[in-house]
Amino acid sequence: MIDLSTNYLGLKLTHPLMPGASPMVDDLGLVCRLEDAGASAIVMHSLYEEQLVAEHRALARAYAGSQSSSAEALSYFPDAWDYALGPEEYLAQIQRIKERVRIPVIASLNGHTPSGWLEYAARIEEAGADALELNVFHIPTDPDDDCAHQTGALVEMVKAVRARARIPFAVKLSPFHCSLPALARRLADAGAAGLVLFNRPFQADLDLESLDAVRQLSLSDPAELPLRLRWLAILHGVNPLSLAASGGVHDGIGALKAVMCGASAVQLVSALLRRGPGRLTEILNEMTAWLEEHGYASLEQARGSLSLLRCPNPGAYVRGQYVQMLQTWELAGAARPRRD
Repeated sequence: MIDLSTNYLGLKLTHPLMPGASPMVDDLGLVCRLEDAGASAIVMHSLYEEQLVAEHRALARAYAGSQSSSAEALSYFPDAWDYALGPEEYLAQIQRIKERVRIPVIASLNGHTPSGWLEYAARIEEAGADALELNVFHIPTDPDDDCAHQTGALVEMVKAVRARARIPFAVKLSPFHCSLPALARRLADAGAAGLVLFNRPFQADLDLESLDAVRQLSLSDPAELPLRLRWLAILHGVNPLSLAASGGVHDGIGALKAVMCGASAVQLVSALLRRGPGRLTEILNEMTAWLEEHGYASLEQARGSLSLLRCPNPGAYVRGQYVQMLQTWELAGAARPRRD
């Protein structure tokens, strides 16, 4: 029997597969079905900074931070009643889920400023959550808002959460930071226990007839996984942070790739939304079958085996992939030039 156990954020899990943040956790019956399907933990969707600000003042006023703010710009932010669970309902849902399942529950806070809304980290801990994701998503539009300022604000957020809660927490990042390895080290020093790679910023399309942005939700597909694999491989083993893959895993092979690049946890959302909780069982069985076929005794034996830590010259390896790809690409029907 292969040992699939893993340690993520200090939590001892039976295996790395868990549902990622999604509206699935709003339905207690569905949460129980996810546990029955074998989920190793439950990740809740986010409680948003905007919701917590709206508890105290009108959402429009919270974002009217400059004289240039307009009613049109403010209309892009959701009203408080657009959220499935308000702040108090969210805390109550943590308690309800903890009463119904035996696996760890990981709550989530989503925001981008080091301010008072982070006080909810303590309330989330009090509600019974075993761990927390700090989902950081911010698109800088101010040319004076440089990398140093952005990184500093993120580190301050991590310090604020660490000062308010004792439960372990991971930071869920976008891939668009200046230097992820340097940032990871600073986040670890500030008190984070892990990283989740990556959040998925939903892209707005444009309607040329109405001259307006069109909001649309698209589920992930396997083409998104290689970006996660690259950074898992780069970050594995160079700091004490637990790593989780989020986005692009739809089968057992994808999950194994993430683990072999260094992931301790693999979050599934789109695969479960498309095919139901039973897909988690199928992916787990696919992982187990592959490991058995290839003679592994444990998942830990495979973890990190494809990371750049195993490469004697990681810098050359990364550049080499890029150069080789460009040099070997051929147009259909085109003859390769002769090299005399």
